Amino acid sequence: MTNAQPKTATPATPLKILAKDVHAKWEKISDKEAFGMKATSDLVSQVQAKYSLSHEQAQKDVNVWANGRSF
Repeated sequence: MTNAQPKTATPATPLKILAKDVHAKWEKISDKEAFGMKATSDLVSQVQAKYSLSHEQAQKDVNVWANGRSF
């Protein structure tokens, strides 16, 4: 019998959680792309490009999603 400690998952960093949240909302944006974003303006650009939206609509969608989240 051994006294081995059970392996515990390493806690996810806030950036990884944010990247997963972005990908969950906008599936065309990969976790890797989302992880590389530094500001909401990066996300707006990606949403606009990937979903063929106007800048205004992408900005509105991101603002609604980002409410209460820190980027």
